[in-house]
Amino acid sequence: MPASSGSAPSLGAYLRDRRQKLDPLALGFPPGRRRTPGLRREEVAARAHISPTWYTWLEQGRGGAPSAEVLDRIAKALLLTDLEREHLFLLGLGHPPEARYRGGDGVSPRLQRVLTALDPSPALIRTATWDVVAWNRAATVMLMDYGALPPQQRNILRFFFLDPRARASQHDWDGVARVILGAFRVDAARAGATAEAAALVAELCGQSPAFKALWEDHEVSPWRHEGVKQLRHPRLGPLAFEYSAFAVDGRTDLTMVVYNPATPDDADRIARALAEG
Repeated sequence: MPASSGSAPSLGAYLRDRRQKLDPLALGFPPGRRRTPGLRREEVAARAHISPTWYTWLEQGRGGAPSAEVLDRIAKALLLTDLEREHLFLLGLGHPPEARYRGGDGVSPRLQRVLTALDPSPALIRTATWDVVAWNRAATVMLMDYGALPPQQRNILRFFFLDPRARASQHDWDGVARVILGAFRVDAARAGATAEAAALVAELCGQSPAFKALWEDHEVSPWRHEGVKQLRHPRLGPLAFEYSAFAVDGRTDLTMVVYNPATPDDADRIARALAEG
């Protein structure tokens, strides 16, 4: 339900704080003397395409709760991060904003360094539509050479349902297929990526009878954040991994998955394979 009037001063204080932290020159406003730091109220209102009076009332805690559309415009005008935008909605409406999918726009160098440091444990980062956007060398050797694929082909579902190597590598292909497709359906919906997933779903329904049958079952199942994955590697034979899935801070559309060798023997074989290149 909308925030009560008692929460309005908190919204106003937050808006003032964010406004005063912006650099007018960096945003293209002409230089000149200003009585207070940051943007003026009317400048924020102009950037948000709302009336200066309405914005002033929001900072003063007057006029009732704003709409989600107005808050979204203000968030963009104030250059808020996703976390700051969520806080703005909690103050203004009493609930977080609807999911907004960002898509596979890559990861930060810091995240890539984290993946690299996890060698020899295979690790990757995937989007809510299960596109792989980052990986380490162990993932290339043990799972898939994602770097050899065009970006639009680096999708776990596309590989799993269309590439014969996926069936050969799984001990229980049917069971795993049902689990990952149910998790994919949940992930896409939670991230607000249903529309973005539609083209992939249409493609796979047309090319994979197994995918089409499972998709039409409409089963949903959240991805287990940890478990054991059994694989048949083409060179190393059977391998077992303890996998863990982690949310990426500040990116609700991304998930990091790490596969730790389940036994010392598995770890030794993987380490030798990486050393051999």
